[in-house]
Amino acid sequence: MLEIKNLTVKFGGLTAVDNLSMEVKKGTIHSLIGPNGAGKTTVFNAITGVVKPFSGQILLDGQDLTKLSPHKIVEHKVSRTFQNVVVFKYMSVLENLYIGYHSKLHIGILDEVLSTKRMHLKTGEMYFKALKIADLLGLKSRLLSYAGSIPFFHQKLVEIGRALMSDPKILLLDEPAAGLTDTETEIMIQLIKAIRDELGITILLVEHDMRVVMNISDVVTVMDFGRKIAEGKPEEVKNDPAVIRAYLGEMESA
Repeated sequence: MLEIKNLTVKFGGLTAVDNLSMEVKKGTIHSLIGPNGAGKTTVFNAITGVVKPFSGQILLDGQDLTKLSPHKIVEHKVSRTFQNVVVFKYMSVLENLYIGYHSKLHIGILDEVLSTKRMHLKTGEMYFKALKIADLLGLKSRLLSYAGSIPFFHQKLVEIGRALMSDPKILLLDEPAAGLTDTETEIMIQLIKAIRDELGITILLVEHDMRVVMNISDVVTVMDFGRKIAEGKPEEVKNDPAVIRAYLGEMESA
């Protein structure tokens, strides 16, 4: 589904991603891991058009996304979350979810002014889509709450829900378990599996919590200093000497 070919991203003299190639297959949960500063989030930023590659290609179902703007990439059914939770604090949870539907709404000013049948149809579709996602994520009881007033864990779910509103083929989750308690992490694991299994969405995951990675990943790709150093099933990667050295090296330098 998603194919990254020889991707290189540079910031001035710094090479953040160095000749990375990887493939995320349809219907899988694929984790991208590595020590801090390995280049994982930069890969997400390149996929979603936030940064432009120095070289290489990013293909989704054979379509080249490499030079597209972020809003065009969303239209190709790619969506993401961020390391730091981003919600509109003074808008309701429901309104936050609606924002994710913007690329699919397709109504104009005249539709709103004249309150056309098209407008009512589209807003109705948006509302029922939001209800479905809120039900999956356990947010239905909080739909009318201000997003900034709900617990941190639920704010993370709002961000995931907003990303799901655009009906993505592939969802990029950037450290969804960061800052969560053990109980919340277990719930997050089950929700990520449900997004794949019930909604049929392929997931590319960046995560530092190895319990999450080992529990849900079909494939794990490991980066260090911008390069891919290992790839395979969770147990294979866990025991790879290069991976062990990368993580132990980070611990020793900390």
